[in-house]
Amino acid sequence: EIGTYDPTVSPAKISIDADRAREWIKTGAQPTDTVRALLKKVDVL
Repeated sequence: EIGTYDPTVSPAKISIDADRAREWIKTGAQPTDTVRALLKKVDVL
C-alpha cells in the first residue's frame, strides 16, 4: 500500500507516500488511469 483515497469527504482526501510511489513507477509499475490522475493531483507524476 502506497496511500489512500477517500472521495466521501469534501474535499476528497488523498494520502500518498510519494517516494514509495516514485520507486514503484521507476521499477516498472504501471498505474491505472485513475491512479495516474490521483498521482498527478498530488504532484508525484
